[in-house]
Amino acid sequence: MTSSEPASTGAVDGARAPWWRSAVIYEVYLRSFADKDGDGTGDLRGLRSRLPYLAELGVDAVWITPWYPSPLADGGYDVSDYRDIDPRYGTLADADALITDAHALGLRIVIDLVANHTSAEHPWFTAALAARPGSPERERYFFRDGRGGGESPPNDWISAFGGRAWTRVTESDGGPGQWYLHTFAPEQPDLDWENPEVQDDFDEVLRFWFDRGVDGVRIDAAPAMAKKAGLPDAGHAPDALFESARWVDSPHWDVEGVHEILRRWRRLADGYDGHRLIVTESVVNGPERLARYVRPDEAHTTFNFDYLHAPWHGPTLRSVIDATLTSLAPHGAPATWVLSSHDETRPVTRFGRAETGTALMGTGSTGERSDLALGLRRARAALLLTLALPGGAYLYQGEELGLPEVEDLPEDVLQDPSWERSGRTVRGRDGCRVPLPWSGAHPPFGFTADGVAPWLPQPAGWAALTVETQRADEGSMLSLCRAALRLRRLRSDLHDAPLTWVEDLRGRPEVLAFDRGTAFRCLVNLSPEPVALEDHGRVLLASGPDDGSLAADSAVWFDRT
Repeated sequence: MTSSEPASTGAVDGARAPWWRSAVIYEVYLRSFADKDGDGTGDLRGLRSRLPYLAELGVDAVWITPWYPSPLADGGYDVSDYRDIDPRYGTLADADALITDAHALGLRIVIDLVANHTSAEHPWFTAALAARPGSPERERYFFRDGRGGGESPPNDWISAFGGRAWTRVTESDGGPGQWYLHTFAPEQPDLDWENPEVQDDFDEVLRFWFDRGVDGVRIDAAPAMAKKAGLPDAGHAPDALFESARWVDSPHWDVEGVHEILRRWRRLADGYDGHRLIVTESVVNGPERLARYVRPDEAHTTFNFDYLHAPWHGPTLRSVIDATLTSLAPHGAPATWVLSSHDETRPVTRFGRAETGTALMGTGSTGERSDLALGLRRARAALLLTLALPGGAYLYQGEELGLPEVEDLPEDVLQDPSWERSGRTVRGRDGCRVPLPWSGAHPPFGFTADGVAPWLPQPAGWAALTVETQRADEGSMLSLCRAALRLRRLRSDLHDAPLTWVEDLRGRPEVLAFDRGTAFRCLVNLSPEPVALEDHGRVLLASGPDDGSLAADSAVWFDRT
């Protein structure tokens, strides 16, 4: 069932200030959103041409993955110039025009700030490689002598992409030299945030983009930015996995110094009008540690990975929701709910497996076949659950279309660094980054010019999932998402009313039932069997069949007035 109420768009007016407290933000993975110049790679003019689609969808803001010049060793998260646009995506003039058009449509723009590391091709790092050990150029990064006569890394720290987090350089005289730290790929050397030059330069980067009208920044890998003095061993076993959600007192993750960096940026952001947003990506050990990132003088919001990684299980989801809201309440910060991103298995595929939880960057084929019809039913219900919770939410491009993970990409097109770093055993995140299908019956489905191959191939079966096809289908995932966002925008209780669990349904642990204020109720049935419905009010929107019962793996919104 869909709502017949009209969409609401218009100029940015700050009517619900601060806007970020309940905003729905749409993530654009720029390479895969829309290609205007016909080279097979998404670009800013392509995104600009599709802004009316996003306004019509009903989101409040657009988060754009890194648009900076980059060698693309890690999909753009290896930045070589923080004050420019990669020519593959366009120009600074294109960015300015995009910001202007977005604001005219009532959309705000959030960009990525990759501050833990630069590209190995950044001028600072090339200068460091050319300089001598102990030089000022090397002090912007973590260059250290190795152990055991220089033959072993300086400590036991590990990389998020597998293997050790250190690479040895060849010095200018041709001999083996110092090691440098990279929490991610070797092409992404970590910056030393104790260095005043690093701190001052990033202040100017933030001002550069805020002055151009950007409304917020998403801080990539925020917990990595501070390290314990002396860089002591972490106690990692040789085959340890990068499980930052489990670490306690790590010397290279979630170290106290990161909070002073966030305070510095919060002071800078607060100097601008219009509520400039700082949101962090912080995968840390539990909601209490996460809440420290949104203390009143730090970030405004932070991604909720406990919710994203939770299995399709009622008691677990309720526990995560409660823990999130409880931990954030003392700081007055809103929750931020996320179901997917450019780093995660798409929900339609994940929810169709026996194991419905996931780990960070746990994407790609697991060898387990997914029941995509089941996954889609659950993804539809999860969408309504997510958009009914208090706080803000993020949608990843294609989530509104119910796209599945592409698990059979040919090996020769895989680009995620996890593929090579794992010895070609972990396929990585490319499967959730396949370009969007817009229209037509055959690839490239309107993503780029006919006859042009996108940078990652699209499945032929996506003809049934295009925007064009789903717009004409009232029962499609796109129609459900548009209706939910329209209702969410128009109902004040979905912005400012607290969540109250409906306790008389506690005997059904696989049914989540809660109210927002006195007029709105959400029911979600996570069990495999339908549940008889009592009189909860007038049905506003349902993810499944409206036959008088709450269908298995479905959700319903009610108006109780």
